[in-house]
Amino acid sequence: QAAAPLHPVAVQCQEAQMVVTVHRDLFGMGRLVRAADLTLGSDACLPVAQSAAESTVTFVAGLHECGSTLQITPDSLIYKTSLSYKPTPSGNLVIVRTNAAVVPIECHYPRKSNVSSNAIWPTWAPFHSTLSVEERLMFSLRLMNDDWSTERLSNGFQLGESLYLQADVVSGGHVPLRLFVDDCVATLSPDRSSSPRYALIDLSGCLVDGRSDDTTSAFISPRPRQETLQFVVDAFKFAGDDRNLIYITCHLKVSPADQAPNPLNKACSFNKASSLWAPVEGTGDICSCCETGNCLLYG
Repeated sequence: QAAAPLHPVAVQCQEAQMVVTVHRDLFGMGRLVRAADLTLGSDACLPVAQSAAESTVTFVAGLHECGSTLQITPDSLIYKTSLSYKPTPSGNLVIVRTNAAVVPIECHYPRKSNVSSNAIWPTWAPFHSTLSVEERLMFSLRLMNDDWSTERLSNGFQLGESLYLQADVVSGGHVPLRLFVDDCVATLSPDRSSSPRYALIDLSGCLVDGRSDDTTSAFISPRPRQETLQFVVDAFKFAGDDRNLIYITCHLKVSPADQAPNPLNKACSFNKASSLWAPVEGTGDICSCCETGNCLLYG
């Protein structure tokens, strides 16, 4: 869609690069931002062109350039970057009259079909070199819409809403596998060992956040398939901290699908109505250690 005041950022996802066109009326109020205050990606790439007549600036960046990141899902390759606007004082050096802004940008490419002869290079390795890694597992953890049909386009939430999280594994030539979420921890930085930290899932598959009085967090039962595990967590923020960005890091694992769940391979939610822990599959006793905290004793 062409960049215009109602849609100030337009993105073209091309074979090997993205073209980002930004209308300088970024906030739709008739006040044009300075082109020099706009950058792309964590590397702060500068625009390559600007049009005075159309009041636009244009960025062109390779998919791996400007600090973009790659996310791999079962169906897509997703290149993520962001457009940043950081106003610099002009005239009066003490004040600025616009807010800084960050616009997330994504380009999605299908994994299971060729867009053209050029689009698969260098993403795909020649066939002979992929044979040796046929057994590798591809894990993913995604925020989903509340009907689980598609990945959620925004990662912003209001307190009182719920996060719908889906873990998946693509298993290549393996025997059938069952996916588990061993643990999940929330932190204010990408370092999962940083402080403060809050455990959402712990003890080899106990959704301990659901044990709190004011939450409805739980695993979804039954699973849609053995290679997928879904769970819902009520939105939250850290007390006494004004930051709005929270990192959730999860450890995913698999076991053979024909192996019965056990205290080390389980997905257990706390049922407030019965005041008991209940597994997505398996017998109820595998969840007893969620209450005692002694799951590691099972070896």
